[in-house]
Amino acid sequence: MPRYEFRCRACGDTFEVNRSMAAAADPATCPQGHADTVKLLSAVAVTGRSGAVGGAPAAAGGGCCGGACGC
Repeated sequence: MPRYEFRCRACGDTFEVNRSMAAAADPATCPQGHADTVKLLSAVAVTGRSGAVGGAPAAAGGGCCGGACGC
């Protein structure tokens, strides 16, 4: 089941909610009980076992910055 991240505008708490894709746009209440929340945009990277996309070998140095930081 997909996990969606929300932030409460009242207390600033960030929390996650597991729900179906059909309920993705439904409002969420923060764990403190506040109803004024906003859904956050999350970036997700999906790779195969080799770390390459589509079965092609991974490029040397990889990552967004050339690999110096290990990303």
